[in-house]
Amino acid sequence: MLRAGVIGLGDMGSGLAKNLIKNGFATTGLDLSEDRMSAFAAMGGILAPSVAEVGANADAVYVMVMNGAQAKAVILGDNGLISHMTKGGAVVLTATIKPSEAREIATAMEGSGVHLIDSPVSGGFPGAQSGALTMMAAGEPSVLDTYKPVMEAVSKTIHRVGAQAGDGQVVKSCLQTLIGSIFGATFEAAALAAKAGVSGQVLFDVFSTSGAGCGVSNTALENIIDRKFEGTGSGIGTMHKDLTISLDMAEEIGVPLFMASTAMQIFHQGKTKYPEGDNWVCTRVMEEIVGAELHRQKRKDT
Repeated sequence: MLRAGVIGLGDMGSGLAKNLIKNGFATTGLDLSEDRMSAFAAMGGILAPSVAEVGANADAVYVMVMNGAQAKAVILGDNGLISHMTKGGAVVLTATIKPSEAREIATAMEGSGVHLIDSPVSGGFPGAQSGALTMMAAGEPSVLDTYKPVMEAVSKTIHRVGAQAGDGQVVKSCLQTLIGSIFGATFEAAALAAKAGVSGQVLFDVFSTSGAGCGVSNTALENIIDRKFEGTGSGIGTMHKDLTISLDMAEEIGVPLFMASTAMQIFHQGKTKYPEGDNWVCTRVMEEIVGAELHRQKRKDT
């Protein structure tokens, strides 16, 4: 059986590791946090002291870091993965980074004998932890075939979106423009309802059973009306970063993004006021402006 590795054991990476182990893959992992490493060991993971050690003990390594600079350091650095992985192995780039950065990594990997699967994911913390992520995989068909079992262990759906590095990141950028825009509209609707005196439960019941209801808006609204603005596994910094990537790509190729641009400003205000909050904390900023809060049930003073 193929051996797996995971670099980055946060909300998303810990879910990857959990499901790889659950599906019988010997999994080596690394994170800068001692607490995350301890949790990984407790679930049956093999601790590694360095990136090099992960590479030397895995046929396929998931890279779930925050940005392109970190991905480049992990994959291409002096003691990066390509210097220590067995030829024929694969780096599965699940981090969301700029398409241009994914292409730069692929170019630098040429001649190393190690393959790159560019496969950002969607599904957030719940999807990662339950092994139900959607993967947007780009790579050579034969490589995707070889490493399909490792990818199936962490996902519910694998879309083959292209053969070139960067193709996966492009699709993810398009997806995030939509998700970010839906979030922004939901936050505004929640603030409007709060000021008008509508109960959160009524709003959720109507929205979730209407044509506008979807997993994105339903999850956002439930967290808002239950006042869960931290610790839900959807840190605002990630969406803020993803929208930045989408808008940068749009600027590069000359595409106007009106809705995503507005959503970016909404996330920017939330991140500025509550940098440790989750996505839904943007609504809290709006509520502070209008002087009303949306709770599941109306409070007696409203």
